[in-house]
Amino acid sequence: MENIKVGIWGFGAMGSGMAEMLLKKKGVEIVAVCDRNEARVGKDMYEVLGVERGDRKEVIIKSDENEAFTEKCADVVLLATDSFTKGAFDKIKFIAERKMNVISTAEEMAYPQAQQPELAKEIDRIAKENNVSVLGTGINPGFVLDLLILALTGTCERVDHIKAARINDLSPFGKAVMEEQGVGVTLNDFNEGVKRGTIAGHVGFPESIKMITDGIGWNLEKVDETREAIVSNIYRESKYAKVEAGNVAGCRQCGYGYVDGEVKIEMEHPQQILPHLEGVDTGDYIWIKGNPDISLQIKPEIPGGIGTIAMCVNSIPHVINARAGLRTMLDIPVPRAIMGDMRDLIEAQ
Repeated sequence: MENIKVGIWGFGAMGSGMAEMLLKKKGVEIVAVCDRNEARVGKDMYEVLGVERGDRKEVIIKSDENEAFTEKCADVVLLATDSFTKGAFDKIKFIAERKMNVISTAEEMAYPQAQQPELAKEIDRIAKENNVSVLGTGINPGFVLDLLILALTGTCERVDHIKAARINDLSPFGKAVMEEQGVGVTLNDFNEGVKRGTIAGHVGFPESIKMITDGIGWNLEKVDETREAIVSNIYRESKYAKVEAGNVAGCRQCGYGYVDGEVKIEMEHPQQILPHLEGVDTGDYIWIKGNPDISLQIKPEIPGGIGTIAMCVNSIPHVINARAGLRTMLDIPVPRAIMGDMRDLIEAQ
């Protein structure tokens, strides 16, 4: 069997990280990369990564998706460019119509039917028409505040209430995420950005909450969200952001899912760059009230950068195996680390 062929669209922090991980795996090869950054376009992927190419074919990074992705040039394309379904839609359509499966890091794509039901239907139609599968995943949404919670409810007779928190370090994520979180701006600019919608904070609470309620059979009535700035008392600098003392280091966001007129799901997600500089410990926490009650604590957090990268890479064979159409984490086997040959997980077509 030939190697699984993978394309990557977007070669920033997440896309390049996926490439580095894929180069360590057996039975898979990167065949195409598309990116708009002028510093990377026209260069060999291996040169940009600082990795020895050896006897592998060069992969020149192209800015034009029409040049990068010809029909069926890859088995799956990892799309690491957007957070919102609307932003990712045209790219997903482009890939699917060229008969290639898609795995997107766009947070809303983890469960697009939550906020973009019409686009979700259209993506499903396009994917089925072209006999490919489309999946959105990542560390969150995609795992910590939805799939992991759902897995824990599998041990319950009854679920009455769910509360979860993810306290994490934003530092591994790239420029787009920093802008969405308002990292580095003044407090006034943050508040104005939230009002205007230019600062989104965490993208994905409606998707995670809807995935959970659909997964266990609750009728979700509405989702409320709050956002507030995390102001730094000291200077902080990460690879993708600089924060002066008194400016915003991140966003504390909460989400509330209502079922039968009451809050059944509560989520808290304070995320900032370099939280340890001010004594903040990271961690993932889940509390389920029901029969039985469950309390889960992971300290420190599952790192967001490597977590998102691994979820996408480890989902590759499951997306290739999946029925055609729009898929979510409810539809595929739970991804696990792939330490053997990735081709061994591909089912006969």
